Order: sequence, then C-alpha cells, then structure tokens
Amino acid sequence: MTKPSLPDLLHAAVAAVGGTERPGQVTMAEAVAEAIDDNSHLLVQAGTGTGKSLGYLVPALAHGERVVVATATLALQRQLVERDLPRTVDALHPQLRRRPQFAMLKGRSNYLCLHRLHEGVPQDEEDGLFDPFEAAAPTSKLGQDLLRLRDWADETETGDRDDLTPGVSDRAWAQVSVSSRECLGASKCAYGAECFAEAARERAKLADVVVTNHALLAIDAIEGAPVLPQHEVLIVDEAHELVSRVTGVATGELTPGQVNRAVRRSAKLVDEKVADQLQTAAEGFERVMELALPGRLEKVPEDLAYALMALRDAARAVITALGNTRDRSVQDEDAVRKQAMASVETVHGVAERITQGSEWDVVWYERHDRFGASLRVAPLSVSGLLREKLFTERSVVLASATLKLGGDFNGVGASLGLAPEGTTGDDLPVWKGIDVGSPFDYPKQGIMYVAKHLAKPARDGDRGDMLDELTELIQAAGGRTLGLFSSMRAAQLAAEELRTRIPEFPILLQGEDTLGELIKNFSADPRTCLFGTLSLWQGVDVPGASCQLVVMDKIPFPRPDDPLMSARQKAVEEAGGNGFMAVAATHAALLMAQGAGRLVRATGDRGVVAVLDQRLATARYGSYLKASMPDFWYTTDRNQVRKSLAAIDAKAKADGA
Repeated sequence: MTKPSLPDLLHAAVAAVGGTERPGQVTMAEAVAEAIDDNSHLLVQAGTGTGKSLGYLVPALAHGERVVVATATLALQRQLVERDLPRTVDALHPQLRRRPQFAMLKGRSNYLCLHRLHEGVPQDEEDGLFDPFEAAAPTSKLGQDLLRLRDWADETETGDRDDLTPGVSDRAWAQVSVSSRECLGASKCAYGAECFAEAARERAKLADVVVTNHALLAIDAIEGAPVLPQHEVLIVDEAHELVSRVTGVATGELTPGQVNRAVRRSAKLVDEKVADQLQTAAEGFERVMELALPGRLEKVPEDLAYALMALRDAARAVITALGNTRDRSVQDEDAVRKQAMASVETVHGVAERITQGSEWDVVWYERHDRFGASLRVAPLSVSGLLREKLFTERSVVLASATLKLGGDFNGVGASLGLAPEGTTGDDLPVWKGIDVGSPFDYPKQGIMYVAKHLAKPARDGDRGDMLDELTELIQAAGGRTLGLFSSMRAAQLAAEELRTRIPEFPILLQGEDTLGELIKNFSADPRTCLFGTLSLWQGVDVPGASCQLVVMDKIPFPRPDDPLMSARQKAVEEAGGNGFMAVAATHAALLMAQGAGRLVRATGDRGVVAVLDQRLATARYGSYLKASMPDFWYTTDRNQVRKSLAAIDAKAKADGA
C-alpha cells in the first residue's frame, strides 16, 4: 500500500475543520515532517491565521510515533482536544488506515481528588480531619461552590477542573484537590481505583497524541520522575512562553506563613523535641524576614544564612521522624502524614538550595502588601536544562506567531539552549528556523504609529501628554480600543482619568472582572475600551470591528529593579555580550510582537497599533523592536493617524458594527 501524501492528508484535515488551506500551512507541514523524519529540531514562526495547529498535527499523526503537544493556554488545549484533533483524526482515518487515539494530561492538582472530597481535608490546627462541607455555611459562596463540586463529582467523567462550568474559586478547589506530593498514591488510597488523575495518566499511556501544558512539561524535565509517557516527538506550541513557564516551575519560595504551616502540620505526628526544633527555627526565620528589604541578595547575609541552616536541619529531623513513627490515634493518618511531609519537604528543599548557594541561582527578597515578605530563588538561566532535557532524546518542534526577534531565530534559540543556527559540534542539537509568514496583508490592513512628539517616558513620572494623546486616539477610533500597559498602576491611572474625560466610551479594566467576562463585554460593544497589563498583551483574540486600535503606553522593558532580569543581564555582560539587547530588548520585543498581533485576527480586520513611546522611533534599539513586529505601514504623523482611525470607524459604522 502506498503511503498517503502529506498534501492529500492536509487537504482532508483542513476540509474537515472547515478551514482554508494556506501556502504557509503547507510549508510548515512539510518542514515539520522533515524534522521528525531526520530526528532534528525546528523553530517555526507561523503568523495568526496560518492554521498552525493543523500544520503540526497532520505530519505528526502521519508519522505514527507517539507525540506530546504542550501548549501555554487553556484555550488552545481545549481547541486541540475538542475540535482540531477529533475532526483531523476522522478525516485522516480512511487514508492512514488507523485511528490515532488522543488524550489530555495535566498536573494532579487540576483533577478532583475523591479522597479529599469524601474524607475531608487534613487540618492544621487539630488532630483528625475537617469536613469543609459541614463547616461552610450552605448560603455562603464557598458553601455553594462545595455543594456544586459534590454534585459534579457524581456526573463528571474527567474530574478536570476546566470541565466545570461555571468554575469555582481557588479556595473551594483547594478543598477537593491535592498536589502530587500530597497524594497518597493509587495503591494506598481507598479511592485509587476510581481516581480521576490516575485515569488521565492511563489514557495518556495508551494515546498516540498527548496534549499537555508547559508547566507539566517542565515538571517532567526538571524533577526526574517521568510524568509524561515516553514519546518520540515533542511539539511545543505558543513556544515563546516556554522559558518563562519553565523558570516558574524551577523557582523556589519560602515565606513565614508557609514555614508555620509546615510546623503545625507536622507537630502532632512527631515527638515534642523534634517539633520544638522546627518551631524555634521557624521563629528565627520569621524574625529575619520582618527586616527583609526587597531586592537581590548577591551574597546571602549571615543572619539569613544562619536561619536557613537551622530551618534545613530542623526540617530534615522532622522528615526522618515522620518516616519512623506511626500514630493510629490520628484519623486518616496516611493523608495527614502525607500532607505534613509535603509541606516540610518543600521548606527543606528551598532552605537547602539557598544554603548551598549555587552560582547559577539568583536569590532575592520580595515584599507584598497583603502577604508580607518572601524569599525566592530561581535559576539564572534555564537554557542548559532545556538543552539537556528536551533536545537529546526526541525531535522537537517549537511553534509560535513570535519566535523571530529582530529578524532571526538566534535570540529565542539561545534562551532554549540552542547554539546559533548552522553551528555544528558533537553535543549541539541540530536545528533550523523557518518563518512561514501570515495570510494577512499587514501593510494594507494595519498602521504602526509611533507618537514621536511625546516626551520620553520617565519611570513613574507624570505622563499627562500620553493621556491627552490616548484620549484623542480613542475619540478618533470611536472606542474600539485595547489598551496594553506596562504596569497595572499605569492601566488603573489611565482608566480613572479617561472615565472622567470621555464617559461616552465605557472603559473596562483588568481585575474588575474575570478575563473571560471582560473580553466578552469588550467584543460585544464596539464603543467599549479594555485596559490592562501582561495577560492582555498575549491573551486576547477579538477579530472584527470591536478592536481597531491597539495602544501600548510604553516599550515594556522589565523593571530595572527586577532581580532575576537584572541578574541575567549582568551575567551576559560579564560573559562579554550585550546584556541589554540579550535580556531587556528581547523581553520587550517578544511582548510587543505579541501585543501588535492582537490587532489583525482575520482577513477583513483593519486598524492601528499606536506606541506612545518616542523611543521606538528615536532609540538605536527601535529598529530591532520594529523588526520583531508585523510589517504594518509605518508613520509618526499624528494627523494622518487620526484621519485613518476616523475613516476606519466610519466604515465599521456603515457596515453596522
């Protein structure tokens, strides 16, 4: 039997999902197939509208080996599992003569735990267990959420939190879920045979395609205990997010509250002397943290080092004691012990990591208005980890609308642990980067406007001229504005000011409702504007006339006092590189490319991306940032932009939008 051709398979899949075949999608599918066949690696930039999920799914399914697809957002995971995969598998079945199986797999805390639901939650303050269902008033929000969870547990097939609609609060979910460290294990748990998380793992073991998230991929790579089934091909979608997600998983944190929780959970299970040692160490740590000032600790101060060593040693003694003693008087002792062990092990792990003092770690204090001080430790870079764990045993395809920064893939490649494209050597992964373009005609569909006449933004300085400019642009556009701000404070100030100045245009502000509700309301009314910060730069998909002006208040460089970013910048400089370009400019370029990508989401979209920061037009690095964004028609003429926005608004109104 002849092997079906890739173009025929792609054609069948595109028809099945009701899409249109794009030249970029065909190019991408061929490049993915080649990388899988050669067991090499591919970075592929595929602009919005390319249909990139089919561009990697079709060649991966045709190849026949097990594939793991890791994505950053829930929306894309849902799209893959509920829409793209079922239709693609049905469409390819006649030609492949087999029906590939697929499954979704997430971290354990995403699934309802039947043991927690039926037996209650180990309590910190007293022996035994606490039944949240009895304790929460049935009329309270928490009580209603918990009752709904109990009903849902009887009807759900997956136990996956994301299948529960409407959702419940984090506080309610915490009462019915466990982390992997707190889990008793299927063999020891009375509900092991019915466990939702175990069932998801079993489905993943049998599947040809496993859809997961970046965080679980990072845990699988970092923690050594495999969570994902063996796979020959890894596809990382939304790959521009991978480094920050892996960094997040590899970051440790210690707070006085967390340490005190470990003390309370373990005190009832170990003898008094061992419990007192941990209690004393916790008090010493809390005293040091009361005086903590935010910022990086180039060298761990003596008082902190002493407190951490005491904490490490006391935690180690508790872990040993927990393993050696049994106390049948404690109700559901295994669950209580497991939760205590998880808490103490976390404290021990972070205290030991900071005490050991690796030159590859960055340590800093943070202070939060509500939660007080915390001590954090993160890797200076995750590139070595990614090179070693991701690129050695499988073919890896990394896809995103934004991977080519400043004109090439080497910047993103370096952050992933890849040498510059074309470099050869014994241990160097072989990779190539391709840009398959976008089906959109960016120079005709969009304008890139830089407000060159505005004063240079100063940190936390008054930006009255920027607010004047923003007001006039929104008026010219007739609302229809997505405002992307470099800080939450800037977004709040702009929303307060403009709600007074132009009350005829409703302004929604991130944080005043759930992101989903905000985006829904923004889409529904063209006169409405939506202001916010980081997650809006990359999480908004609003095609059509509701979003015809995207405004960035300033170039989103990391804050100069960001301990991790400044440490990374310094490390590049000490190695002879340009720290500002490698870290700060790359960070800004990625966000600006994502932000500008919010404007044109469909072939009929028209609009303006306005950057209210003159440095994009005047600074040397401006050309690098511009080269990272879609190729819109460029201008600094404020009158021209107002006329264009008014014309776009008039056309939208004439079309009934």
